[in-house]
Amino acid sequence: MALYRDQGIVIRTWKLGESDRIVVILTQENGKIRAVAKGIRKTKSKFGGRLEPTSHVSLQLFSGKGELGIVTQAETIDSFQNIRSNPDLFSEASAMLEVVDHVAPDDSPDTNRYKMLLGALRTLDEKKPPLLVPAFFLKLLDNEGLVPELGFCVKCGTKENLMSISISEGGVFCKECKRGRTVTNSSIAVMRAVLGGGLKSALEVKDEEIVAEIDRIANEAMEFHLERKIRSRRVMDT
Repeated sequence: MALYRDQGIVIRTWKLGESDRIVVILTQENGKIRAVAKGIRKTKSKFGGRLEPTSHVSLQLFSGKGELGIVTQAETIDSFQNIRSNPDLFSEASAMLEVVDHVAPDDSPDTNRYKMLLGALRTLDEKKPPLLVPAFFLKLLDNEGLVPELGFCVKCGTKENLMSISISEGGVFCKECKRGRTVTNSSIAVMRAVLGGGLKSALEVKDEEIVAEIDRIANEAMEFHLERKIRSRRVMDT
């Protein structure tokens, strides 16, 4: 067995035996790992509440011969108390944890994926921009090479009169090639900003129609590529 240190975000946990838990953690250096936290369910556990979903922790672990490591130390970096004490915020955080869990393969480091999740959780804990979760979905899809094309019609290539989007067909369509669902120029512009370096300004958008439209598109795109429903959140009504 090898001892190593890392930091990570707890994605989910489940019970193991009478007193232990298996913890799934997205780490900075080692990607998504699964490890046993021994005795964590005991009243006097040395881990306390430090290994709960959304927790950002500094870790010491043993890597064994099997799939599961062993957590030997865990110290809190970010507890995200606002998220954990607010059901609405926790639901939003859970959606981000859920999609990362399904997108990230085990033991496959991706610094961008880790930084995106940590940054999104820190933003959510400080405030709740309406577009935070859909923006995170789009950024994550972009990181995985799966984001829909938003710059030109995926059928004829024109950049003019873009007015609809089909996730299953890969992106936006112009007026002449229209198919899928209608999408406004404003929503396309905001999604481009999210993906093109304008995330900060995009997160300031509060127009309910734009937010709802982007929320639905991002959710649909994520579910299409995951091939499953996202259980942790409800899409806004358009």
